[in-house]
Amino acid sequence: MTQSHVRELEAELAEAFGVPYAVAVSSGTAALHTALVAAGIGPGDEVLVPAASVPMPVAAITYTGARPVLIDGTGHQITPATRAVMAVHLAGRCTDLPRLADFAAAHGLRLIEDACQAQGSEYANRPAGSHGDAGCFSLKDGKILSAGEGGYLLTHDADLAEQARRFRTHLPVDHPRAGPRFGHNYRMPELIAAQARRALQQFPAKLARRRAQATLLMNLVEGTPRVRPMHPPPHENWNGYSALFHLDLPRPRDFCAHLTEAGVPNSIGTYGVISADRLPAMAAFRPARCPQAAKFLDHTLAVVLSEQDDDDRIRHLAHTITREASSWN
Repeated sequence: MTQSHVRELEAELAEAFGVPYAVAVSSGTAALHTALVAAGIGPGDEVLVPAASVPMPVAAITYTGARPVLIDGTGHQITPATRAVMAVHLAGRCTDLPRLADFAAAHGLRLIEDACQAQGSEYANRPAGSHGDAGCFSLKDGKILSAGEGGYLLTHDADLAEQARRFRTHLPVDHPRAGPRFGHNYRMPELIAAQARRALQQFPAKLARRRAQATLLMNLVEGTPRVRPMHPPPHENWNGYSALFHLDLPRPRDFCAHLTEAGVPNSIGTYGVISADRLPAMAAFRPARCPQAAKFLDHTLAVVLSEQDDDDRIRHLAHTITREASSWN
């Protein structure tokens, strides 16, 4: 079957984000798995990944047979088995990508960006997902650029793009592009690709709206005792994926759960985000505890926003956060 919408979407994504190659797949997690395998990561390898993360990038590393090595704070545990480092842009906020790219280059490591929540974010005047060997994105509902499901990866590397295209599908053994490994059923359906193409046309307006929503909510909460908006630094053009606040409150996780019950959806209270060392599936790897990551996540309120939230809804969220924080003890 000819996938004309998929091919057109890949060309449009590459042009929109200023890279030579885009490869469309079935989900953001599939993009992460595909990028790692296409970059040569496999059994016996180690991949550095932040402990302050969500489960999907850690899971994708294990799918390759590699070992996730959790980074707590700024330390980097390099061993002879270390082959890659994965940056995770939580809530659209990027790490110091030029420094991380220099670190990866100095140690001969691949750099993979989990930019699934960072569509439209820029760091040092370059789009998130374009600093490393590959940047991985999700098109799932709730993302600023959404087609309901699907994902894609961006890369400057022609060979990595070709390996990714081979890995995303099952090719006949006599196909001229059949590779030395089995592929996966990671193809993007044509219907999703068609929806994604329409969404891409609307993306600039939706990106501007999300930035305005996050900025409005953070400004309205500004000055609330023990709740500090986490504004980006000047060199980061953040996409506003979630409004972010540092909580200097007792029992901050309980407070986040309380906010969910009060109608303010957030990453901890609604989705139960925890540091990667606490994930039950990580027990087999016997990770060391990561107190810095746990403390950062526990004290970060990431308010979930959607394109349906009008300014009245944003003001209501701000009022609820301020009211509940003021009475919390």
